[in-house]
Amino acid sequence: MATLLQQLVNGLVLGGLIALIALGYTMVYGIIQLINFAHGEVFMVGGFASLATYSYVLPDSWKSDWWVALPLMAIGGALVAVILSVIVERFAYRPLRNAPRLAPLITALGVSVVLKEAVRLWYPGATAPVPFPRVFVDKQFTLEVFGGTVTIGSTALLMIAVSIIGAIALQTYITKSRMGRAMRATAQDPDTARLMGVNPNRTIVLTFVIGAALAGIAGVLYGIQITNVDTEVGFLYGIFAFTAAVLGGVGSIKGAVIGGFAIGIVKTLSGQYMWGGTQYDLVWIFVILIAVLVFRPQGLFGEPERVRA
Repeated sequence: MATLLQQLVNGLVLGGLIALIALGYTMVYGIIQLINFAHGEVFMVGGFASLATYSYVLPDSWKSDWWVALPLMAIGGALVAVILSVIVERFAYRPLRNAPRLAPLITALGVSVVLKEAVRLWYPGATAPVPFPRVFVDKQFTLEVFGGTVTIGSTALLMIAVSIIGAIALQTYITKSRMGRAMRATAQDPDTARLMGVNPNRTIVLTFVIGAALAGIAGVLYGIQITNVDTEVGFLYGIFAFTAAVLGGVGSIKGAVIGGFAIGIVKTLSGQYMWGGTQYDLVWIFVILIAVLVFRPQGLFGEPERVRA
């Protein structure tokens, strides 16, 4: 029983990271119906940018104080991720906004490959996993249950807390703010939103900015939890996050978060208990996804796709 609880805790930690990345997928698709496969690489770039902030920008006297180093690393990672996403939106996606859906989809895959190879070639030592400093408080919390122990680290708790707080803040912003209403209006009917005075380009750029900032912060949290960054993690966690967004219902903030936690728990439990172990955990994730989509094609919290006139 203790092993089951430990795997559930591990799944929540992994799910928190996936949820942060999935928010970017679901927001972009909700606004312009683009599956931004490069978003996983934005997460990876955020991790490397935060590491560069720590290695080349922060003075040595600041590195030992986590309450100084960690926020500055998060700002550095999120800032680079945001700038990168804005450039990609402006020069790769915007010219194809009225093109057939296959064109921006292929472009997103191409951008993903370019970003991965650029980091691998130009970041020092990125041809292999690069060590990442554990700048946050390194403390383990242990709870004795059912004759065993369940352990969770301080960085894992931070990851869960940031994902939940980030999702609540994002949901509040979208439902309460003027720009949030503009985003919802653009998602429902961009032509009518334009007639009502909404600037679609500014709204779409803001969507990319928010999604990239969350992905950059996720890159920092991944680094301090795993203590390394790798150019391969963008594709892997991009797949997890995209699956979470589809499971929860693409376009739904709540769905992306719950889908992220669900994917994290399915991955850890299937790796522990299902046939094939960790080698086949992706198989079980997609089995669950297909089973849900058979009965609810729009995902757990999504709405049926509207056909725009």
